[in-house]
Amino acid sequence: MTYSVAVSGASGYAGGEILRLLASHPDIEIRTVTAHSNAGQPLIQHQPHLRSLAGLTLQDTTPEILAGHDIVFLALPHGQSGQYTDALGDTPLVIDAGADHRLTSETAWDAFYGGAFHEPWTYGVPELLVGGAKQREALRGATRIAAPGCNASTVSLSLVPGVAAGVIDPGDIVSVLAVGPSGAGKSLKSNLLASEILGTANPYAVGGTHRHIPEIRQALAAATGTGAPDSIRISFTPVLVPMSRGILATSTAPIVAGVTDAEIREAWESAYDGETFVHLLPEGSFPRTADVLGANTALIGLAIDRAANRVTVVTAVDNLVKGTAGAAIQSMNIALGLPEDRALSINGVAP
Repeated sequence: MTYSVAVSGASGYAGGEILRLLASHPDIEIRTVTAHSNAGQPLIQHQPHLRSLAGLTLQDTTPEILAGHDIVFLALPHGQSGQYTDALGDTPLVIDAGADHRLTSETAWDAFYGGAFHEPWTYGVPELLVGGAKQREALRGATRIAAPGCNASTVSLSLVPGVAAGVIDPGDIVSVLAVGPSGAGKSLKSNLLASEILGTANPYAVGGTHRHIPEIRQALAAATGTGAPDSIRISFTPVLVPMSRGILATSTAPIVAGVTDAEIREAWESAYDGETFVHLLPEGSFPRTADVLGANTALIGLAIDRAANRVTVVTAVDNLVKGTAGAAIQSMNIALGLPEDRALSINGVAP
């Protein structure tokens, strides 16, 4: 069976990455691409690397144009997806790459986003532990999927094994991330100009203000089986660095009293044993963002710091692939009963 697809926000980074991956998917026909201010222009004008899709023209993003497809991907700014998802009730599968359907708490939405709150959808990070099972089980047959925030899924994948196994204390987590500016989208912003970010590292959303914090707390709370995010405390600091793609997340948490080094490593080994796209590196090895460029892969390095009594987890992902578009397509494959790795690669691009 071939599924017809519409992709909104197709002139942006996330939309472009969804299209790049879908272009090699044998079960997908990309029928419609939409945009706002760029509507009426050739897709190739905004995504010149997508040569196989040169015949497509960007259309207006309206419910009428998006309707009538088997699958709709929404790659829109936060707060804009809800107006379309409400009108796409007859669409068999809708996947939102924005934040509108990620959070289960309306209070958290009001505190970090504001505006209309929309119902939470099935969260699109298949490898996460949720109450003793994997999130992929919830994705089987799903019709509404919320693709993750790139920083949120990176930190969650880093720490969920230790939280679920009870070997680290989730009440004192510290995460610092080196992040490429493509995660901020394609809109022109003075702080993202090359002259502003080349040769420097710039912290942002410091002091507990980043919008991905409640998403991380939600995922970690689900791993405990309690679903109570109040027990999760995290100091989260992202730093813009001069690389177009990538996240390198360094997260630490206290070791629970009496837990051995072997039990700590076993928590991560057992959580990701057999996973196609999440790999725990050998002891003493740590990832680089260069190793996951263009891949739907998360590479994890684990260190046990007994002097500080903390576990340190270093995780690298491509924010546009495993952090966004790749996670969305991986979740789509699961929902449709297709091979989970279809159109997705574990191999990065080097140099």
